[in-house]
Amino acid sequence: MINKQNLWFLTLFSLILVLSIYYLTMPDEVLQTIKTENKETKETVEIKDSDVLAALRVEADEETLNEMNTLQEVLLNESATVEEKNDAYEALKELNQNKGKEEEIEKSILENHKLKSFVKIKGDQVQVVISNKKHDEVLANSIIRTVQKGFETRMYITVKFQS
Repeated sequence: MINKQNLWFLTLFSLILVLSIYYLTMPDEVLQTIKTENKETKETVEIKDSDVLAALRVEADEETLNEMNTLQEVLLNESATVEEKNDAYEALKELNQNKGKEEEIEKSILENHKLKSFVKIKGDQVQVVISNKKHDEVLANSIIRTVQKGFETRMYITVKFQS
């Protein structure tokens, strides 16, 4: 009597056998055509400005995620003091606020200056990376003013042009 396991084995083995025979009996011209098509479809990879900004975003997101995980471990740690848990909670809250503020600033730069950007806030420092080939001091000053409008306190803002 054949059980389910043996039936599956025979079915898969038969399928592999049929595909192997088909591959072996296939004419050489078809195989050569398939190989040349694969070579032609390979593309060269170019790094674009938006790719640089995306890479910066991914790196910042990973860093933020690691910080959040560390802070959440402190919050969930039973041996942590109340003060440590409060500090971890405040730091988590600040990370979330900064993330929202970064997105808001990027949107503001896109609307006001029609430029794609990456913004990273750490403490009182704001790092702005602009995707633009033209390095312009007037534009940089305008972006700094736009970014500073979003904060009540004085921030140290740096603008870098990525070409």
